Amino acid sequence: MPRKRLTREESREQTRLRLLDAAAVAIAKKGLTATSVEDIAGQAGYTRGAFYSNFKSKTDLFIELLKRDHISIQEDLQRLLDADLSSDDLQKQLAQFYAQCYRDHTSYIVWAEARLHAVRDAKFRQRLNTLCLEKRDTIAYFIAQFCKRLDMPVPAAAKDLALASMGLIDGVLYFNITMPNELSDAAAESVLSTIFSATFFGNKP
Repeated sequence: MPRKRLTREESREQTRLRLLDAAAVAIAKKGLTATSVEDIAGQAGYTRGAFYSNFKSKTDLFIELLKRDHISIQEDLQRLLDADLSSDDLQKQLAQFYAQCYRDHTSYIVWAEARLHAVRDAKFRQRLNTLCLEKRDTIAYFIAQFCKRLDMPVPAAAKDLALASMGLIDGVLYFNITMPNELSDAAAESVLSTIFSATFFGNKP
């Protein structure tokens, strides 16, 4: 059966996605500064011209990459919120989701690279901070919605809990990636799940 011919819009979107996927791999491996436009385009199988037909700059692509990751988490949380689950099952699913956030180390490293780059680049820092605050507000919204769904009070200011959650995941995964013999994948997931359950649901380990 012949393959369906892509429309111009579909072809453009496919190119953008391949460039973003290639950028994630290259930046996670070499860092943003050491990764060139040619590296990203070559990894994706395109030319430099194809890159600039889709992105104004390497920084614009990097921000788009971070936004894509943020949207993916938002969609996963919305699916959980919309699911017809019992309170117990919802709590278990949330704890599991929280424990496995950024289980793909590439995503975590890309965000870590963004934070390091923001320390050195004031203009980039402004763009990243805007995105991080959007991410915080989104997570705070879901914290409030899940507590409402479970008929529970929000244990603290939702925005504060959102930032604390982001920081906790970052910290635990840093040690998981750099010291896997001391904190394995399974141990990291267990710790995150336990802390999440205790913080939001009052469940004792």
